[in-house]
Amino acid sequence: MARVLEAAGGRIDCLANVAGLSDDFSAIHEVTDAVLERTFNVNVFGLIRLTRALIRLTRALIRLTRALIRLTRAVVPLMLDAGRGTVVNVASEAALRGSSSGLAYTASKHAVIGVTRSMAFTYEPNGIRVNAVAPGGTLTGMRPVITGGYGPERVQSFSPPVPIALPENLAVSITFLLSDDSVNVNGAILTSDGGESVF
Repeated sequence: MARVLEAAGGRIDCLANVAGLSDDFSAIHEVTDAVLERTFNVNVFGLIRLTRALIRLTRALIRLTRALIRLTRAVVPLMLDAGRGTVVNVASEAALRGSSSGLAYTASKHAVIGVTRSMAFTYEPNGIRVNAVAPGGTLTGMRPVITGGYGPERVQSFSPPVPIALPENLAVSITFLLSDDSVNVNGAILTSDGGESVF
């Protein structure tokens, strides 16, 4: 972490929190505590911890073992000092509706949008913009093991006929939100799903 900050010359203008973990497509009556905890730990709590930590950069925080938490704690104070910055969180198309994934994943990505909008409101007076990208299916190698008996059948009945995106397709959306081309965009959720959410 210290090397990243040093390489940046003590200035970081942009941060993209790209964290995501799928669930097992369990419905509410099937989902286990372990699946809920694992999904929320990665998709929500990690992002919240990072965001909260960014406000209070201390030496003790830099020693934390989790890279994302350390990065977030380090970056926001620098952005506050600079009076500007941009953060992009990656949510999911699942955060826009309830029919594209299992309960834990869907709920965790809804939370990412809530964190994004709260940060956008909080840091707007400080010149820090916070937005999120909501991708649809993306070829990342992340493949859920579907164990639920109720949810998958329901989800598959609503599966839209859109192509799976490549990571570079999502990168273009993230880059736009990090750039000055989006200077008037704050608290927005940019859908980057090839049209999946319109089905």
